[in-house]
Amino acid sequence: MRVMVQMASSLAIAFATYSRIPMPRVDWSEENRRYSLCFFPIIGMVIGAALCGWLWLCNALEIGAMLRGCVGALIPLLITGGIHMDGFMDTCDALASWQSKERRLEILKDSHVGAFAVIGCCAYLMIAAGLFSEMTVDHALLLALCFVASRAASAMTSVCLKSAKSDGMLRSFTASAQRRAVLISSCGYFALCLCSWLHAGLAMAFLCALAVATCVLVYKRMAYTQFGGVTGDLAGWLLQVTELALIAVIVMGGKIV
Repeated sequence: MRVMVQMASSLAIAFATYSRIPMPRVDWSEENRRYSLCFFPIIGMVIGAALCGWLWLCNALEIGAMLRGCVGALIPLLITGGIHMDGFMDTCDALASWQSKERRLEILKDSHVGAFAVIGCCAYLMIAAGLFSEMTVDHALLLALCFVASRAASAMTSVCLKSAKSDGMLRSFTASAQRRAVLISSCGYFALCLCSWLHAGLAMAFLCALAVATCVLVYKRMAYTQFGGVTGDLAGWLLQVTELALIAVIVMGGKIV
């Protein structure tokens, strides 16, 4: 019974932290946060389900490509509250500063928004809207899993890679995380995604797996060389980039393979 309560608390904490979905109040103790990252990809399932519903509605009402793409790009932000986009934007500012590692880490913590953050966000949303405008109901399941895989990658790298700081929100979650459980659950989510990608064809599965692996490797190199390790903002950058890469693979790859 205690384990079930702890799991439920970890689920509530994960949703309360990484989404705008209302959750019951729970004690944010270290014990209750232990499995939060295990449930992180489930938020991706909710986003994927919402996008599938939107694509179905667009198909039923014959909604045009522009509206389909714009709303599709906004749905993840509405559900998450933009917490990961905030990390993406902060990272864009820090990388564009060409300062020392210490200064880049300070920029990540700065609440002000720089020009490169705005440029990065606008470019990201424009590309995302363009890709979503090409989506149909046939892409629904593949699209939904993009948001699961990106969160599984973010959770796994957060507990596996060296942290750049001894404090911060990510550090508080990874310090109390049950590392083995996070790794096992992340592998399970990846297996689910891979099976679904294989259903769309071996070539599509290979391209999606390659996209995730490439994003993780680029992320690790960037985090270590530019910041000395990973942070919560950098984890948000990885999540956003992985999602966009997977969506691009599904749209563009579907036209090729």
